[in-house]
Amino acid sequence: MDYIITTLENLLQQTAFATLSWGNYLMILVALVLLFLAIKKDYEPLLLVPIAFGMLLVNIYPDIMEEGGLLHYFFLLDEWAILPSLIFMGVGAGTDFAPLIANPSSFLLGAAAQFGIYAAYFLAILLGFNDKAAAAIAIIGGADGPTSIFLCSKLGQTEYMGPIAVAAYSYMSLVPIIQPPIMKLLTTEKERKIKMGQLRPVSKLEKVLFPIIITIVVSMILPTTAPLIGMLMLGNLFKVCGVTKQLSETAENALMYIVVIILGTSVGATTSAEAFLKFDTLKIVALGLVAFAFGTAAGVLFGKLMCKITKGKINPLIGSAGVSAVPMAARVSQKVGSEADPTNFLLMHAMGPNVAGVIGTAVAAGTFMAIFGIK
Repeated sequence: MDYIITTLENLLQQTAFATLSWGNYLMILVALVLLFLAIKKDYEPLLLVPIAFGMLLVNIYPDIMEEGGLLHYFFLLDEWAILPSLIFMGVGAGTDFAPLIANPSSFLLGAAAQFGIYAAYFLAILLGFNDKAAAAIAIIGGADGPTSIFLCSKLGQTEYMGPIAVAAYSYMSLVPIIQPPIMKLLTTEKERKIKMGQLRPVSKLEKVLFPIIITIVVSMILPTTAPLIGMLMLGNLFKVCGVTKQLSETAENALMYIVVIILGTSVGATTSAEAFLKFDTLKIVALGLVAFAFGTAAGVLFGKLMCKITKGKINPLIGSAGVSAVPMAARVSQKVGSEADPTNFLLMHAMGPNVAGVIGTAVAAGTFMAIFGIK
């Protein structure tokens, strides 16, 4: 009888119920909410499902992130900045740069939308974060999860990687909810109805030269951006050169999905209750929202300025796409524009600033690395 009781006690002590804290239960609830949003509401499911499931696993079985645990080795690929760079290759292979090439002024809109990053940087310092942590947090304003993870690892701020990555990917998925009120607040109905002229055709030579030239120019000025910009442009070169169809398809599909699974679950697994339930986490989430809102507003306001300069030829709504959430931000510009006028088609025009925003966020990350002497 004693043997049976001892055996049952040992089994009970080995269950998660005997070791979980209230914080673990809270994080499990958060994970379930994220899974609901991803599956039921279709909020960026390819990202939120693995992140939420990683969150669920680590709060039930914390050892999964300890050395020897499966997700520990996944996470090392994040720390070494391998996975974010590979995701950029997939993004490049799946993105059409023609709208940006056809309208180079889109670079200005993409640059303007990065204002939120620098505003959040100084605000984070005021809230007590050190300069490197502030930079890692501020990059959330670009709504670019891979860049956030890349910069966080390069600056040695892995203790904040969980909250930063979750905030960045969450805001990416919530672009259709966060951006429209800001866009409508800062524009008039007349401005939202502005129809833009058709973009000029872009030749194959231009498409091939663009990723090569951008890689050379940006990497020469900021060599620290080479891993991100280089992989982004390599993926795009696979797409446009016409002789590497298999590589393009692999980078855009199979490789991209494999990387998303590994990165998503490992990032989610950094959100254990002990690491995530801190006051600093709330500040990071709030700062990310401020940065994203400021970036959206700056893009729209600069779009209004360009609208004035061009005498009404540019719809200010496309400025909001300057954050680098590709292609969600461009779709939101289209949606808000079509609400004002169902015949208004802004998607391709918005893709220019959207792609420029990807480049701009990577440049912002490289700038921070250069400031801190990180190679």
